[in-house]
Amino acid sequence: MMWLCYIIMIVVPYLLGGVNTSIIVTKLKTGKDIRTMGSGNAGLTNTLRTQGKAVAGIVLLGDVAKAVLAIWAVRLAFQFIGGVDTTVLENDMNWVGYMAGFMAVVGHVFPVYYGFRGGKGVLAAISAIFTLDWRTGCLLLAVFIIIVAVTRYVSLGSCIASSLYGFGTLGFVYFMDGDPAGIVCTFIAFFTAALVIYMHRGNIKRLAAHTEKKLGEKAK
Repeated sequence: MMWLCYIIMIVVPYLLGGVNTSIIVTKLKTGKDIRTMGSGNAGLTNTLRTQGKAVAGIVLLGDVAKAVLAIWAVRLAFQFIGGVDTTVLENDMNWVGYMAGFMAVVGHVFPVYYGFRGGKGVLAAISAIFTLDWRTGCLLLAVFIIIVAVTRYVSLGSCIASSLYGFGTLGFVYFMDGDPAGIVCTFIAFFTAALVIYMHRGNIKRLAAHTEKKLGEKAK
């Protein structure tokens, strides 16, 4: 039944990742699509700017939950449907969790439920990263906080932190842990980071033009 596990690894995280709390909660509150407000992005930062802290808090919880659930659902599928031992899942097949995390981000960015127009995947990605390896998660979160604290640009912090995902995985998982699947995990991490950074291409252009909004600036 391993074939079913591999299908679950791709499909389930994608579908879970596609559930966009920002779109749902904003629609319930205002009757409008958040993608028509502020920056037009269905993510945490735009929710905070346009809907306030309470709604943003719900979005935060929702995006964290779906990424964590996606990874654990896939791991449980391999364990109970595929008969894979937990030790194997944490070592030789550790890449399974990384692929689940990647697909959750893909689902968030290109959701089938909303015409393939979702968010930029930052929160879903960092939630998956913490679930997979807390050390890499702490490294990226620390970098993000420092960059945002110094520059007040959330997008800049997101891009720089994301760019370190692959390197953090290589250092911690492959070299420090000696994980047999560390190289595969590293490649998946780089692909995940590349997707998140690509989704910030508009922000990068605005940063270069000095027109990007800083944290705390209200959307017009």
